[in-house]
Amino acid sequence: MRCSIKYNWPLLVLNSQSMSVLGSVVHWFRLDLRVHDNLALRNAINEAENRKNFLRPIYIIEPDILKQIRGNRLRFLIQSLHDLDANLRKLNTRLYIVRGKTSECLPELLKKWNVKYLTLQVDIDPFYIKQDEVIENFCDKNDIFVVKRVQHTVYNPQTVLKKNNGNVPLTYQKFLSLVNDIQVKECIEIKKEISEDCKSSDFNSKSYDVPSLTEIELDESSDFKYPGGESEGLKRLLTYMAKKQWVCSFEKPNTSPNSIEPSTTVLSPYISHGCLSARLFYHKLKQVESEMRHSEPPVSLLGQLMWREFYYTAGTGTENFDRMVGNSLCTQIPWGNNKDHLKAWSEGKTGYPFVDAIMRQLTQEGWIHHLARHMVACFLTRGDLWVSWEEGAKVFEDLLLDYDWSLNAGNWMWLSASAFFYKYFRVYSPVAFGKKTDKDGLYIKKYVPELKKFPSEYIYEPWKAPQSVQRAAGCIIGENYPKRIVDHDKVHKENMKKMSEAYKINKEKKALKRPRSD
Repeated sequence: MRCSIKYNWPLLVLNSQSMSVLGSVVHWFRLDLRVHDNLALRNAINEAENRKNFLRPIYIIEPDILKQIRGNRLRFLIQSLHDLDANLRKLNTRLYIVRGKTSECLPELLKKWNVKYLTLQVDIDPFYIKQDEVIENFCDKNDIFVVKRVQHTVYNPQTVLKKNNGNVPLTYQKFLSLVNDIQVKECIEIKKEISEDCKSSDFNSKSYDVPSLTEIELDESSDFKYPGGESEGLKRLLTYMAKKQWVCSFEKPNTSPNSIEPSTTVLSPYISHGCLSARLFYHKLKQVESEMRHSEPPVSLLGQLMWREFYYTAGTGTENFDRMVGNSLCTQIPWGNNKDHLKAWSEGKTGYPFVDAIMRQLTQEGWIHHLARHMVACFLTRGDLWVSWEEGAKVFEDLLLDYDWSLNAGNWMWLSASAFFYKYFRVYSPVAFGKKTDKDGLYIKKYVPELKKFPSEYIYEPWKAPQSVQRAAGCIIGENYPKRIVDHDKVHKENMKKMSEAYKINKEKKALKRPRSD
């Protein structure tokens, strides 16, 4: 279910009499919720100081969008905005929260505040691209200078594409070869306090304050495992970078998808919201790696960051990257449309305890291990349920703290063997995969408490337990916990045949489109 949120915030009332005589410079925060390594923000500060204009760093909260964000993501966002406001106040400025539809309220504010200079970050999410088109068109007509900076990635995706003759690199190794000689710029810092002259008369107005969790009907007292914000992101980064041996020996396949506490950094939510600079993470990793022998991409920590860069490049250069139809990279597969299966999967009620534990952890905490994501994505698509990867991507968009448009689409295509990865016959077992790192099923017992009294020998396959064992455990399969919705051993073989046929048809279609040579 999506969050049910009521909005009682006052709407901005704008009229010609409230126009500012003195001009303003605006920095528009979106996916760059930080002060460190924020060149667009520094450009705005310098321009405001030089022009003797008011500085207004803004963030726009759109009610329609917030209704689509689940509790964990919304909580993380609001906490990040509070932290951003606190860090801006250390620089003698503040965050102005604007409530309304961007395409309507931002042009009005730019007029009201007499803005002639607007800075923002380049983002490739189609949602932000549409916003940019509207706002840039307005700015062009109203003589407002717009500065956009690439600062959400280590590399500029357009630069990478240009090096590859405008083509998307289709393999990770090809991407690495393209960026190998690109120098990564150093991070910038903003330390100087901003002049008092840059404070507007509405600086202390409560109407621009960040809403509290209570205002958006979230419990402030509840324990939240991964609090949002730049401060927390930097703290987490420094904590892990201090573990130099751990960083240098990190290898993705050797981490556990079902450990009770994360076996990875969980820095991804902070990077995806822009609370932590990807470029800062890159430089910190390179610094640690320079001191001792270390693992290499794709399995190293740096390799994990490069996967993000790879998908950003692919997403930048591919039309309709987040859908199957019209996506030149994506194999066209006739997925089924079993809504009951999709619902059971999303709610953690498939009857496969390992799959259900992963999905319930995701719902409760907003984060799951990347190998756990592999498991449930494969299970939903080519492995077991034959449901479109687009449907799974929508669920992850709702639930993941670290939801990222390009990574979400890219990973779902990979795991469904629709693009980038074509060994569709390599299917994760919903039984054997979890046993490798948690044979007693402690992870399952935590997130699927109905099964906590089941003996270890049946914890991954509770349907095999005798009735006497089920009664002793206080959980009857089919009553207290669902029966498995498919037989993995049977259905994954059937799905492999479907994948083989889809690949064959796609290959034939591509052959027909190729121009003949006379």
